[in-house]
Amino acid sequence: MAAVTDNVIHPAFEKLRSHRISTLNLDVEEYRHKKTGARHLHLAADNDENVFFVALRTFPMDSTGVAHVLEHTALCGSERFPVRDPFFMMIRRSLNTFMNAFTSSDWTAYPFASMNRKDFDNLLTVYLDSVFFSTLDPLDFAQEGHRLEFDKPDDPSSELVYRGVVYNEMKGAMSAPTSQLWQNLSSHLFQTTTYHYNSGGEPDHIVDLSYDDLVKFYRHHYHPSNAIFATYGNIPAYEHHEKFEELALKRFDRQEVKLPVHDEKRMFSPMRVEQGYAVSEGEDTEAKTHIVMGWLLGHSFDLQENLEGQLLSSVLFENSASPMMRALETTDIGHAPSPMCGLEDSNREMTFVCGIEGSEPGRRDDLEALVEQTLAKVVEEGVSAERLEAILHQLELHQREIAGDGFPYGLQLIMQSISPMVHGGDPVELLDLEPVLATLREKIKDPEYVPNLIRRKLLENPHRVTLTLRPDEKLEGAHQVALKESLAKRKASLTEEEISEIVERAKALEERQLRKDDDSILPKVGLSDVPLQMPEPEGKYDAETGATMYSRGTNGLVYQQIVLPVPALNEEELLLLPYYTTLISEVGCGELDYLQMQDRISAESGGIGASFIAKGQIDDVQAMSGYLIFSGKALARNSGALTQLLKDVYTGARFDEKERIREIIAQVRARREQAVTGSGHGLAMGAAAQGLSPGSWLSFRLGGLAGIRGTKELDKSLNDEAALEAFCASLAALHDRIRKQGRQFLLIGEEAQLAPMLDNVKTCWQGASSQPDGAWSIEPVSYKTQEAWLTSTQVNFCAKAYATVAVDHPDAAALTVLGGFLRNGYLHRAIREKGGAYGGGAGQDSVNGVFRFFSYRDPRFAETLDDFDAALNWLRTEEHEEQSLEEAILGVIGQLDRPHSPAGAARHAFHNNLFGRTPEQRARFRERVLKVTLDEMRRVADIWLKPEDASVAVVTSPENRKVAEQLGLSIQEL
Repeated sequence: MAAVTDNVIHPAFEKLRSHRISTLNLDVEEYRHKKTGARHLHLAADNDENVFFVALRTFPMDSTGVAHVLEHTALCGSERFPVRDPFFMMIRRSLNTFMNAFTSSDWTAYPFASMNRKDFDNLLTVYLDSVFFSTLDPLDFAQEGHRLEFDKPDDPSSELVYRGVVYNEMKGAMSAPTSQLWQNLSSHLFQTTTYHYNSGGEPDHIVDLSYDDLVKFYRHHYHPSNAIFATYGNIPAYEHHEKFEELALKRFDRQEVKLPVHDEKRMFSPMRVEQGYAVSEGEDTEAKTHIVMGWLLGHSFDLQENLEGQLLSSVLFENSASPMMRALETTDIGHAPSPMCGLEDSNREMTFVCGIEGSEPGRRDDLEALVEQTLAKVVEEGVSAERLEAILHQLELHQREIAGDGFPYGLQLIMQSISPMVHGGDPVELLDLEPVLATLREKIKDPEYVPNLIRRKLLENPHRVTLTLRPDEKLEGAHQVALKESLAKRKASLTEEEISEIVERAKALEERQLRKDDDSILPKVGLSDVPLQMPEPEGKYDAETGATMYSRGTNGLVYQQIVLPVPALNEEELLLLPYYTTLISEVGCGELDYLQMQDRISAESGGIGASFIAKGQIDDVQAMSGYLIFSGKALARNSGALTQLLKDVYTGARFDEKERIREIIAQVRARREQAVTGSGHGLAMGAAAQGLSPGSWLSFRLGGLAGIRGTKELDKSLNDEAALEAFCASLAALHDRIRKQGRQFLLIGEEAQLAPMLDNVKTCWQGASSQPDGAWSIEPVSYKTQEAWLTSTQVNFCAKAYATVAVDHPDAAALTVLGGFLRNGYLHRAIREKGGAYGGGAGQDSVNGVFRFFSYRDPRFAETLDDFDAALNWLRTEEHEEQSLEEAILGVIGQLDRPHSPAGAARHAFHNNLFGRTPEQRARFRERVLKVTLDEMRRVADIWLKPEDASVAVVTSPENRKVAEQLGLSIQEL
């Protein structure tokens, strides 16, 4: 199709406006579909990664999770594509850079992104049909939502149980205390609106959702008159409109979609609530209470209100020098500020939260007094002009930065725009912050501006809830007893006909899951559509400074790294590294204490930090090298200041602020403990792989389950002054060794910025000598693991791991393709569809030389471990189609070609070269991937994936201790 000029408008649409945002290098275009009223926001940009997003406003008025279950079920087949699982089938037949669906509190969205035009059009066809012409088969509802089933589906004498993907997903999600904290706080702040309810669904309420309710909700909400389309990239809006009209919109007329949209009724005095959350029976409950205060603010879609809320959040919480953050970090009321702290502006009305975790129920009044006193002090003393300028500087920097390393940049912009579109605001205003920042700069000249905001929005605002969420070791046991009694009562009341129906539905569902659909009706890309090689950015090297420079379109930002080899460290020093890299940007430096440094970092940069990276050689995972990296970013005008800031931290960071260090370690502990239920599959894989290579051992000890346990022990030990003194001394000694290492630099910016950046480095580092302190190495590792890690969770995370090969080994490509092949062909059906887990799969990690199976938020345990073995048996004994192989290869290529932000692509290329992953090596691996055969996959499985060689790890609840012991797993307490 020939390119269509921007001024041609499709006859089915009317153009509402066009607005250039020069700071983002894009044009925002707004359209409305004449017949249905559907809205379309198009972000026209010179970017090949095109994004599609369609959202429906969904306002559930209960906690059955109807919108969430519908999001899943809508993707299970449609009018034009009446196959059982088009969404997951398309993942395999696509070069997408992103595919997913989201359920928010008041909208449901279906986004995807692709750099391939044919692929984009394929996905658009399937997505539009899935959203607007979904089949909604009752069996898909049973699979994805919930169903009653006998524990042995064909045996009515076995117990009655609940199963379903969303049911188990939300059991996992709501295991996290922070999830319960937010949901409970919202339910009290919002008494009468949709936000009172859990849009994802409460497991005990999900089972009350009927299929008829689901269909009714779909028919009411999934209509173009209730839809918001958004696109980003270099495909003109006209071409999108042709597709929207032809594939969906022409079949609809305008419909009045009535939704319960209204503001929350205001409270006239603060409310205090205390509730429990489940911890394992016998678990220590000391210092595990969360206490938060939440206020209801104004409309999120009112730009003035929104930015005032953001300003308040930044003034109070931006960093440790901010008054409320400092108060919460230094108080003895709890261990750390709550992760809920700050502004939540995605709902119709905004929420502002202050709080603490690691506290006791009796400290509620103390927290309220501390918060009120801190707010009153800010009102009385005001906020310095320098700090307010630094906050506006951060707003400008974040608005300018082109992100997109973990999430497509265009989708991030769309996600910023969707809330005002849902609630009746202007999406352009929140994207184009330049005029707003100019207005704010004028307002903050009035010294009473911020104090008045705090007084009006917080101190004098009676719509406030203080929630105390305390640990309760009896709660889960009582809940399980009630659930079992309820199911037993239900079973006792079943008629013969109802028993027969349950058995027959289970049988029908299994038959449907095993059915081979004709997937030829789905569009696809093939290996012929795969580009031979994706271009990589090339850097220029300056021998005098050891700097590598990359010219990239960074939209007025510069990025800088100091890269140095890790010195020779013993095991004790090695285990210090995660704390060292966390603390380096949190402590004082030179003559400045940590509070002054926090202000300096905020005023001069977009943040600095340090990280440790270690990898094996491309042909030997046992031979490792490691680097410490000091990183920072800034607006181009602050390039020189950034260079000096990084040097000062690198040379002058101090570890003598003992109380500060103790506070940060307490915060690290809280964050890492909270991560378990969200990252359980990764932690289980890490535990299973710990003994199979040095890199795996290192990950397990530093960032895995052993690392979390180590952080808990460290946090407890630092209550002893002598231990704290020794810890600080160890950090100072480590820093002294690190700063003597030889250095190289990575500089990223627009072409005009590179020469000044290089000059800054030359000037700043002139005469700075280095005395390398030996080369770090790590002993080879080889042992098997059979472990069960116990923690508070309602679901399981299972993993098996095998020692395999490094990335340049001839078998690495076949093992990499095999991971996707097993997931697509066997594991998805066995673990997710039949087993009811939220997810499961397998993959080769060539950096560490391990192949890993995993399940995520899984109701099963032993059966899933058996399924991992069954997948290998399926590979060896079944006949397989070449198309399945092609789909697995496409998946690998899609991962290899996943785009990065401009700066991220440069970092990626530089770090690859640092570890010998040269363009030549990467091209060699890509070529091998494209040539993988079915026989080769069977061969590498026979060599490397022998069940008797497997290492096993499971993250599970204490209730499964006996099952774990029967399987021969050693018990590890987290």
